Amino acid sequence: MGYALLAGLAAIVVLVSTAIFIGVGSKGTGLGEDSPQSRNSAAPASSGNWVGTWSAAPAAAEPNSRDGFADMSIRNVVHTSVGGTQARIQLSNLFGNRPLTISHATVGLAAAPSNPTAAAGSMRRLSFGNKPSVTIPAGGEVTSDSVRLNVPHAADLLVTTYSPTPSGPVTYHPYARQTSYVAEGDRTEDTSGTAFTQQSPYWRYLTAVDVWSAETDGAVAVLGDSITDGITSSPGANRRWTDFLAERLRTERDAPRLSVLNAGISGNRILVDGSKFSPNNGPSGLSRVNRDVLSRTGVKVVVVEMGLNDIIKPPRQRDPRQIVDGMRDLVRQAHSRGLRVVGGTLTPFGGHRGYNPRMEAVRQAVNEQIRSGKVFDATVDFDAALRDPAHPERLRAAYDSGDHLHPSDNGYRAMAQALDLKTLKGSRPAKL
Repeated sequence: MGYALLAGLAAIVVLVSTAIFIGVGSKGTGLGEDSPQSRNSAAPASSGNWVGTWSAAPAAAEPNSRDGFADMSIRNVVHTSVGGTQARIQLSNLFGNRPLTISHATVGLAAAPSNPTAAAGSMRRLSFGNKPSVTIPAGGEVTSDSVRLNVPHAADLLVTTYSPTPSGPVTYHPYARQTSYVAEGDRTEDTSGTAFTQQSPYWRYLTAVDVWSAETDGAVAVLGDSITDGITSSPGANRRWTDFLAERLRTERDAPRLSVLNAGISGNRILVDGSKFSPNNGPSGLSRVNRDVLSRTGVKVVVVEMGLNDIIKPPRQRDPRQIVDGMRDLVRQAHSRGLRVVGGTLTPFGGHRGYNPRMEAVRQAVNEQIRSGKVFDATVDFDAALRDPAHPERLRAAYDSGDHLHPSDNGYRAMAQALDLKTLKGSRPAKL
């Protein structure tokens, strides 16, 4: 009788398990796109959410890349801000003029920082709509299916793509401050980095990495210029101000549980678009904020650090009201998504070759408006954090990279310290 009872219980367990399996795998289950099952039916059900752990804004078409990288593997090295148990990537062909075919793609953990060799057992083949290859139309982008991978906080990931045919101009981010790699042939699943003999200071095609996390509530996305891009930070050391901010959010007591997404483009302006073939401008902040910031996975709050290039770069904006109006437009776009916006004051640039007193007057007028509290929901005073008390139009010497415009590593750390983490809390934008 005992054996019969056990057999009956076992049968019930099998029936229930089968019903659950069929329910998860069938259509019409009501699973939202932010559930792991929506991207990968083999993913386990668990509490958590998708959140961006890394991003880079597509800046331009890479010069001299008319035919792309046919029969070559590109291994991008990127640094996570938070970890998770699954991962997926986004690829962009924004500046391409023909379809881009990726026939093979992988993600894995780097065996050592900035190293093209993958950690043992970490390489995962990526799919796109359950297919091993994908063709991205000119101007388009695609997100991969998710894969199970234990992604650590503050770790280097290797994202490798292979294109079998010429693809046209390469969509890239030029000032990565990180070495990536290229190899001839399809070396996508090579765990060894031996074949990746060509080094590159660029990120190509890759624009985002998301993780499934039960420990992170969302992301703070930063719209910025070369100062956010970290153009003078130590290469390969992850010392942009956004990296220091991510460290604070991971380690400080009572800090919001947020990742950090960097959407800086060197030379970027709020009001004016750069050429699609210029590596030092990018689309204007107003034209790209939706794509590069507001649409990123899990964004809860936006930080804006830009406006200085509108003053410095031709055509120079001499009316501070135009710059402030552009900032208010950025805020309106974010508010339409229900997102708060923290705005940074414009940093000193006295001593830079582009400096003159008239430009300084514009900067001061813009900062006055920002500090008034009538432009952003909250402010971070980067100017006060970086300026020399004796010469407030200049960067403090310890925070100056040497060009009198961009901060040093210590300056970037000071910027991150200047941000009151409490301003990143709260889900509702202010009424301005």
